[in-house]
Amino acid sequence: MSKIPQLTLNDGVEIPQLGFGVFQVPPAETAEAVTRALGAGYRHIDTAAAYRNEEGVGKAIAAAGLPRDELFVTTKLWNSEQGYDTTLRAFEASAQKLGLDVVDLYLIHWPTPAHDRYVPTWRAFERLLADGRVRSIGVSNFQTAHLRRLFDETDVVPSVNQIELHPHLQQVDLRAFHAEHGIATEAWSPLAQGAVLDAPVITAIAEAHGKTPAQVVLRWHLQLGNVVIPKSVTPARIAENFDVVGFELSDAELASIATLDRGERTGPDPDRLNAV
Repeated sequence: MSKIPQLTLNDGVEIPQLGFGVFQVPPAETAEAVTRALGAGYRHIDTAAAYRNEEGVGKAIAAAGLPRDELFVTTKLWNSEQGYDTTLRAFEASAQKLGLDVVDLYLIHWPTPAHDRYVPTWRAFERLLADGRVRSIGVSNFQTAHLRRLFDETDVVPSVNQIELHPHLQQVDLRAFHAEHGIATEAWSPLAQGAVLDAPVITAIAEAHGKTPAQVVLRWHLQLGNVVIPKSVTPARIAENFDVVGFELSDAELASIATLDRGERTGPDPDRLNAV
């Protein structure tokens, strides 16, 4: 079994750098997919209230019988539940579905700036942290301005910002801001839904290493220092995505991948998404 590196967050919590995401995994298929992932060696599972599959994640975790301290579980607060009291209630609902007393990482899913509730929401996150219900608190899809406001109006710096990040959207400036403030960068849609896998730069590197294009891109994320959470329900792909530790990209290969940045998103713009 490959040994996945651990990153130490700004609060001292360790997070496996490679995780298994369950975005768009149907609730009825989630327990089986997570069971396969745990069997392949993943110990970091990323879900969200909005995915409607927290219960499936919880069932797989319970059935696996692994020591709790060997697992790292992330879930996220959905936009409609933002606000101090509603956040606390939403967390309890998520924890119950997961079957966990303590969640390892809790994230605000989107800033939804038009609704202007992420500051009181973050204060509720700080309370959950102080009460020991979560080990670490972070955000998702936050831009620099959103993060600066949290710095100015609250007490705890987010440990993680989970953002869309892949070779076509490398988020260089935002990653630099994260590094300056001790925030870990976590990548969702790390393969751009497959859009980057046919790029000649990627396929040439894959051929040189005897790896698949997906493995090359995931390895690129790891070497950048990103936490990365690929998702799949295909057993072979689940195992393939985990097998990314036994090789290394050269500086020249990393530089060639850097040329693929187009600033192209596969998902919404965080400054404009205000759905609840």
